[in-house]
Amino acid sequence: MSQITKKQIVESVPQKGFFGHPKGLFTLFFTEFWERFSYYGMRAILVYYMYYEVSNGGLGLDKTVALSIVSIYGSLVYMSGIIGGWLADRVFGTSKAIFYGGIFIMLGHIALAIPGNISLFFVSMILIVIGTGLLKPNVSSVVGDIYPENDNRRDAGFSIFYMGINLGAFISPLIVGSLMKTSFHLGFGVAAVGMFFGLLVFVLTKKKNLGLAGTQVQNPLQPTEKKRVFSIFTIAAVTIGILVAIAIPRGWLTFESFIVIVGILGFLIPTVYFVVMYRSPKTNDVERSRIIAFIPLFLAAVVFWAIAEQGSTILAVYADTRTNLNILGYQISPAFFQSFNPLFIITMAPVFAWLWMKLGDRQPNIPQKFSLGLLFAGLSFIVILLPGYFGGTDTLVNPMWLILSIFMVVLGELCLSPVGLSATTKLAPAAFSAQTMSLWFLSNAAAQALNAQLVKLYTPESEMMYFGIIGGTAIIISILLFAVSPVIQRFMKGVR
Repeated sequence: MSQITKKQIVESVPQKGFFGHPKGLFTLFFTEFWERFSYYGMRAILVYYMYYEVSNGGLGLDKTVALSIVSIYGSLVYMSGIIGGWLADRVFGTSKAIFYGGIFIMLGHIALAIPGNISLFFVSMILIVIGTGLLKPNVSSVVGDIYPENDNRRDAGFSIFYMGINLGAFISPLIVGSLMKTSFHLGFGVAAVGMFFGLLVFVLTKKKNLGLAGTQVQNPLQPTEKKRVFSIFTIAAVTIGILVAIAIPRGWLTFESFIVIVGILGFLIPTVYFVVMYRSPKTNDVERSRIIAFIPLFLAAVVFWAIAEQGSTILAVYADTRTNLNILGYQISPAFFQSFNPLFIITMAPVFAWLWMKLGDRQPNIPQKFSLGLLFAGLSFIVILLPGYFGGTDTLVNPMWLILSIFMVVLGELCLSPVGLSATTKLAPAAFSAQTMSLWFLSNAAAQALNAQLVKLYTPESEMMYFGIIGGTAIIISILLFAVSPVIQRFMKGVR
């Protein structure tokens, strides 16, 4: 099959029809809406399912172990994006990766919905990890494909797409969080239904709205490479299987050792990818300069997500154990607080999209937006330590403190996340487009691998020090990033 040019892809996509944006944005918006509905609905109750007593429908795990597992699970979800990006770039294209990913995710949620033991729980986690790795980076990559080069609608388009993500994330904790009082498994079943609707939207509208977008295999395996790649994968799978079979009976592979391994991989894999892309003969000099510029942005994103992703771990426990959940005589579910993050994004995303377009060439550059994102993230942790400072750590706090902290991190997320998605599509080497998007999501994987260690340090007694040190570190890094932003901008070679 001959290579399809960027121009041919753009011309095959109707460029008007969804709020002034390409019509394909409709398909991607609602596909991601339902996928995020399923993912965030499941995640809203996951930590409670693990540490609630068996008599309350949970698995009865130790709370600290449950927090680490949720972080490691989140890390693996985003880490698997590297495999999904590689398969899309080299084997079957982004469109098929999205479809196959949705199937795996749906099966994973179905497995969670079946009452069973902890073995079935881990089977479901594996299915969801594989599925999200196939779907998540590739659906974002297709968003970049449907816009012409240097189209000033791109950042606004990613903000609209990001709003679709958060509409699903807003609704699902309210529904699933209510159902957890009746049955955790019923909540997980609703998540499976959400992913089914996502697949339905994608299949029924992709041909008309997306045209050729997502059908191109950017860097296909040559016949001489296929045998070598198959051999490498086979050897790796057999080796891992043998090591696991030896390690488990001897007690070498424990929760603790697995967490350490994933933590190392969380930083080792992106390092390897940066080196491979930089040294590849398919990467030209301009693309190499942009890879250098991408490195500090990646590290800044790791710090940001290390704070933001604690909404489903530390702040989820804070909502359950430290927050007054009695509102006007009604006992609300602690899972409801996970709807505030997407609610604020839904409210504020159009404002930020309008602001960037209104400012035009006067808006902050990409590194400066990242530094603002880090600043707000750091301040969100400073806010949440204040109730403990003023009232102690042994009394229930007003839920407005938690809501204010969530609002602060959302301001940071809107400065960093949609901008980071857009910047990744601009800075990516042509031969590594989907894989570079996977690399962007590895910043989240590295952050959650780091969190698997950090969450062990949180106790009611260490609460203020925990939030203060992490929040203060993020603020300092944000100031340093702002100071060096002109240098980073030069390495971007004209990308803004």
